[in-house]
Amino acid sequence: MSLPTTDKGPRAVPIEARRLNGRLLFVVNSAEFFLSHRLPLALGAVSAGLDVAVATPAGAGVEGIVSHGFLHHPIAMTRRGTHLWQEAVSVWQLAKLFRRIRPDIIHTVTIKPVLYGGIAARVVGSSAVVSAITGLGEVFIAQGIMAQIRRHAVMQGYRLALRHSRSRVIFQNPDDQAQFVEKRLVAPRHAVLIRGSGVDMASFPMTPEPDGAPVVMLAGRMLWSKGVAEFVAAARHLHAQNLNARFVLVGDTDPGNPQAIPASILAEWQQEGVIDWWGFRPDMAKVLAAAHVVVLPTYYGEGVPKVLIEGAALGRALVATDAPGCREIVHNERGGLLVPSKDVAALERAMVRLIGDTALRHTFGAYAAQLARAEFSVERVISDTFDLYASLLSGVRR
Repeated sequence: MSLPTTDKGPRAVPIEARRLNGRLLFVVNSAEFFLSHRLPLALGAVSAGLDVAVATPAGAGVEGIVSHGFLHHPIAMTRRGTHLWQEAVSVWQLAKLFRRIRPDIIHTVTIKPVLYGGIAARVVGSSAVVSAITGLGEVFIAQGIMAQIRRHAVMQGYRLALRHSRSRVIFQNPDDQAQFVEKRLVAPRHAVLIRGSGVDMASFPMTPEPDGAPVVMLAGRMLWSKGVAEFVAAARHLHAQNLNARFVLVGDTDPGNPQAIPASILAEWQQEGVIDWWGFRPDMAKVLAAAHVVVLPTYYGEGVPKVLIEGAALGRALVATDAPGCREIVHNERGGLLVPSKDVAALERAMVRLIGDTALRHTFGAYAAQLARAEFSVERVISDTFDLYASLLSGVRR
């Protein structure tokens, strides 16, 4: 949720010496998401010798992309629009862009860029494609007839987009990878596991717990599918029992997202005295360091939640849903506790256990920090991704 930083702003993350030659184009549905999740990779690619450009819709974050020296290409793409003509325009515009700039590698991130960028790349035919599946998202969890129709359409789109002859598809957890292979959305030899988008461990050093009453924190977008309502329900019950703890939500709502929790409801919860809502915070290392327990009872369809990696790096005990992605970073009874999806009672029991046992929190936190550094550093993610780039640039199939 945070960028590697220095006093002068985001920085390139040092990785092993490597030289790559060619043009790399990132296609992402949000400039802000690129900055928060792919900037270190892009900076590393420049250091390795690649000519890097970024294509996103216009809007917030574009100035930040340009300020880092990247050529930005505006594209017509909405995050959630489903108007057939608009979506067709997005594919056409991407194909036109690919034909004009002829990138050696197109790296698409999130569902629409993966779908539309993959289809456009097959039309143009000259570039290799790296598609990043950052979790299954809402399309695979939504209920109802329309959701089923949309899911079927998306799966057919994946079959078309991910069958590029020179492609690799990155999955963040083995469950998603297995599902895509089983459903024949991607060829097994094209599927690669790279867990998460990486965290700069130097920016999230292991930090002692603060003094005072334990702070139990859920940080992320304020969506129902992130388990926010379940967290608040558990907090309400524990507050009524006069438990000595604070319950904190960190993050903004997401207007336009059907899962978004209205700001008015978040404000009501805070006024009720059940939780503190801190809203959006850019300084996540400082924010998470103020917590004693980091919680994410999500049923969203995660890749590997970055906030859990960040909390682990700081040495915080974790509580999360026993679900794909979360299981990668939360090893049950070692670095934290896993609970069933939408089970408020189980979530409450897990929080009570960690609130009342300082020694257990410290044991879990030490394990979590070690795991984060061994498996989820941004350097590791960049190195693994560069392996894919090198394979595609050389024509060697991995």
